[in-house]
Amino acid sequence: MDKQQIQACGDELFDAMVQRKALRPLTERFSEITLDDAYNISLRMLERRLDAGERIIGKKIGVTSKAVQNMLNVHQPDFGYLTDAMAFSQGEEMPISTRLMQPRAEGEIAFILKKDLLGPGITNADVLAATECVMPCFEVVDSRIENWQIKIQDTIADNASCGLFVLGDRAVDPRKVDLATCGMVVEKNGSVISTGAGAAALGSPVNCVTWLANTLGHFGIPLKAGEVILSGSLVPLEPVQAGDFMSLSIGGIGKASVRFV
Repeated sequence: MDKQQIQACGDELFDAMVQRKALRPLTERFSEITLDDAYNISLRMLERRLDAGERIIGKKIGVTSKAVQNMLNVHQPDFGYLTDAMAFSQGEEMPISTRLMQPRAEGEIAFILKKDLLGPGITNADVLAATECVMPCFEVVDSRIENWQIKIQDTIADNASCGLFVLGDRAVDPRKVDLATCGMVVEKNGSVISTGAGAAALGSPVNCVTWLANTLGHFGIPLKAGEVILSGSLVPLEPVQAGDFMSLSIGGIGKASVRFV
């Protein structure tokens, strides 16, 4: 793809987000689209968000669990950027009916950094040393692509299908909990709908953050102190709509809940 096509696709995705109007998959329209093209498209989409007054507050890793990979037929992780417009507080209503198009909720562990991380060469020990705390989290992903008919290039271009997120009620030292074995239970409207464990995300959420630090390091992009890093879902994605209430608990970490409007 040439620069003009990349910019046009980034603009198109931004406009689709604002107008809540889904697009045909980019991979259907641009058979030659590469992963690098897709990341450049996502940067153009991000540029439009920043021009509109948003600011970057973190990053997310997507498509880390086998359950999510199989559901979306995407079989490698990706990453996107989090902005302040995506963040909601525990107990705050989340306006998916006016902000999102095809929302799906997933339970995750969020890392809050106290030191910068710049790969390559970052280890799991480096990640733990740089982490201030971990928190329970709901990420509500969305796709600007019709009916979630995505390939890896489509979701990368779409800022890793970022939507909105909410952090939970506790902040825990990551060295005081086994992040690979900690269990998650997710409820929707009072019924348990899924369970998972830290190992569902590339063997451990720490592995996910290490992967992200090293992947971004190849582009010269650091994970920064103070940033929120969403480490990837531990459970299958769950479609949600206005009126739904979801909660999750993670052993040794805490709980998160969100009401959708």
